[in-house]
Amino acid sequence: MILFLSSGSSAGAGSSSLLMICLMIAVFYFFFIRPENKKKKKTEEMRSSLSLGDEITTIGGMTGKIVQVTEDTVTFETGEDRVRIQIKKWGISTTGKMEAAEAEARAARGKKKK
Repeated sequence: MILFLSSGSSAGAGSSSLLMICLMIAVFYFFFIRPENKKKKKTEEMRSSLSLGDEITTIGGMTGKIVQVTEDTVTFETGEDRVRIQIKKWGISTTGKMEAAEAEARAARGKKKK
């Protein structure tokens, strides 16, 4: 009889553990995986929509204006001396449009809080 009671209580503990594991997976998905996937998708859309004249910032921090776009590379000019640098599209971190949109979003959030 004692054996029967102990096995029944462990079955309840097992389902409780399973519920906690499922809850942890859901939290990880909604707080870590999903936002990261959204960010990657937004960045890929930005890189595929690059056009001539766009202001860009590279991963290394260089800024300039796009003068040529190919399937997987971008050529941009930096500064007054018009030095042209060719990089892969994955090396672009932001564009001027993207930075302006982020600044507007921050300003809107700041006004909401006041």
